[in-house]
Amino acid sequence: MELLAQHYHAHIAELNRRVAEILSREALAGLVIHSGQPHRMFLDDIDYPFKANPHFKAWLPVLDNPNCWLVVNGRDKPQLIFYRPVDFWHKVSDVPEMFWTEHFDIKLLTKADKVAELLPSDISNWAYIGEHLDVADVLGISNRNPVAVMNYLHFHRTTKTEYELECMRRANLLAIEGHLAAKNAFYNGASEFEIQQQYLSAVGQSENEVPYSNIIALNQNAAILHYTALEHQKPARRNSFLIDAGANYFGYAADITRTYAFEKNRFDELITAMNKTQLELIDMMRPGVRYLDLHLATHDKVAQLLLDFELATGDAKGLVEQGITSAFFPHGLGHMLGLQVHDVGGFSYDERGTHIAAPEAHPFLRCTRILAPNQVLTMEPGLYIIDTLLDELKQDSRGKQINWQTIDELRPFGGIRIEDNVIVHQDRIENMTRELGLA
Repeated sequence: MELLAQHYHAHIAELNRRVAEILSREALAGLVIHSGQPHRMFLDDIDYPFKANPHFKAWLPVLDNPNCWLVVNGRDKPQLIFYRPVDFWHKVSDVPEMFWTEHFDIKLLTKADKVAELLPSDISNWAYIGEHLDVADVLGISNRNPVAVMNYLHFHRTTKTEYELECMRRANLLAIEGHLAAKNAFYNGASEFEIQQQYLSAVGQSENEVPYSNIIALNQNAAILHYTALEHQKPARRNSFLIDAGANYFGYAADITRTYAFEKNRFDELITAMNKTQLELIDMMRPGVRYLDLHLATHDKVAQLLLDFELATGDAKGLVEQGITSAFFPHGLGHMLGLQVHDVGGFSYDERGTHIAAPEAHPFLRCTRILAPNQVLTMEPGLYIIDTLLDELKQDSRGKQINWQTIDELRPFGGIRIEDNVIVHQDRIENMTRELGLA
């Protein structure tokens, strides 16, 4: 914790600087940031798992306590209104005592509907940041998630402080432990459900604590991009394993993917080739590079893989221009990473929110930014046998360029994705995932 504490002071100073600047521009008195409220299940008395507002957890690692508030104006010491009710039905959160608490004036709130008593007396020129607009109405806050404020905060959130980078390294370390346990479980014959349990046990987090629903896919299930079904039955034959799974550290996410073949075969060789491709793409990253150009380069490289492994015929340029590579690699190369798995700001040209749209031919691209120091992104090229997409190629002359025999051979393996979490520095690229121990 000592290293985090050293970086935290500068982190809070930077957040205060950003708030002071945007408040001055927009002539606002301050921001009231709501951690959120529980969401009740329909026709039930049970709440959905609580997820804190990312704008709230940007300031401090309080992730599981609803009805908390931050009152910040960029000048005064930030105020934390910490919800601690009198309740014998549920565990009440302890009053925080960590390295970060000295940076806040902490007030305790025992009844959620009494928060107005702890907020500034004149709230009319403050802005509410959060999802519960009805609460802002009750409190008399008319400025709710102002567009200019949100655009500014989202743009600058892509530039991580040293504190945030350290949190993300630690999230990667946790996720790597899980990945190694999952890999071992796969080769030892576990089912998808059993692999998931091994992963969660290794990272020490529950399904609700990890940043997203893990993808644990055996065999042909690896061709389903967001597969989360988790079969309990072990497959009759074990061909392949794709795991896309992360971990949280103080609210910051890791998002890592690996693919394995059970035996040495053509699919295993394709994994090796994709791994090499992914590292080549990461080597192309540096400040000033357009992420879109990296994505387009991925299609060039996927085209060459299709030719090298006899999945398609023709030339690489033609495979890209005809959209054939998109049938095998239908998603974007990656995305911003941070407080959210698909973090904000991926399409922002500037702090005013000018939007850099994805090209029409690549609608699922999640990032079009120009790379800059202290950004964190995922790099996750893939290649899949997805019948619904390949069937479209059969409808025209493109189908003649596909080697359907090779497709049939690789179909039982599903697909490949290799994903690392990467920090862009001014003078180098830090591949957290590889440098912290996951090959």
